[in-house]
Amino acid sequence: MNGLNTQRVCVLGGELRFLRTGQGPTVVLLHTLRTQLEYFMPLMRALDLGLEIVAPDLPGHGRSSAPDVEYTAQYFTDVVEKFLDALDLRRVLLVGESIGASIGLALGARRNPRLAGVIASNPYDYGRRGGIRRSSPLANVVFTAMTWPVIGSVVVRTGTKGILRKIMEGGVYDPRNLPSDLIDEMWACGNLPGHARAFLSLSREWKTWIAARAAYVDVELPITLVYGDHDWSRPEDREANSRVLRTARTFALENCGHFSCLDQPQQIAGLIWDEASRRGTS
Repeated sequence: MNGLNTQRVCVLGGELRFLRTGQGPTVVLLHTLRTQLEYFMPLMRALDLGLEIVAPDLPGHGRSSAPDVEYTAQYFTDVVEKFLDALDLRRVLLVGESIGASIGLALGARRNPRLAGVIASNPYDYGRRGGIRRSSPLANVVFTAMTWPVIGSVVVRTGTKGILRKIMEGGVYDPRNLPSDLIDEMWACGNLPGHARAFLSLSREWKTWIAARAAYVDVELPITLVYGDHDWSRPEDREANSRVLRTARTFALENCGHFSCLDQPQQIAGLIWDEASRRGTS
């Protein structure tokens, strides 16, 4: 995964690394909790040519910096909003996975004029102490411990690459869809200055992602909701979003976990092409 021609931009006191490639309708990709822009490599290969792809590392993720702030849902939404401004991106189809999906819906609720539509795959807006705790017994123990004072700081700094991979496997339907080089890159980036603190803050701010759902009622953009049939969300979580996002198109992906862009990149690519052509994103 080395050799990507990435750029950097300063946003709200931090520095974001991002990939910008291709020509055509603009698609912005927002990754999941704990991953980074390399997460989207299978999807970008499936998309091939004909689109402008912009994919940032969110703050405290990948090779972006990790400002000393509270990593709430609002903070991430503010950063992405300013990122779109900094690059002067317009008529954007925003495609988000997990927290990236929730950020996209939150921006839609703000009626951000730069957005033309949102594809929200497995939005991360449910679960006591965070939905990732449902992924496996190991994740339940680790992420619960991270919410405890003192102990949480120890846990987030004493993990291993093997534990990281095991937790990530809880998000895919087929573990063979989890690239080893992605885990290697995530492990290396997780040890960058400030990233452990940022991830701990994000994990402890789980309530803010659930609270952000209240604003979805203000969304007027075209929305596509996507859920893997093995996503961590439960039927009641999905129905709650469908009730609020009344005009959203909803799709279920078979043989797909929380990380749909790893399990089913071709299907996500098809939804992107369909939405870009239907809405005339340009």
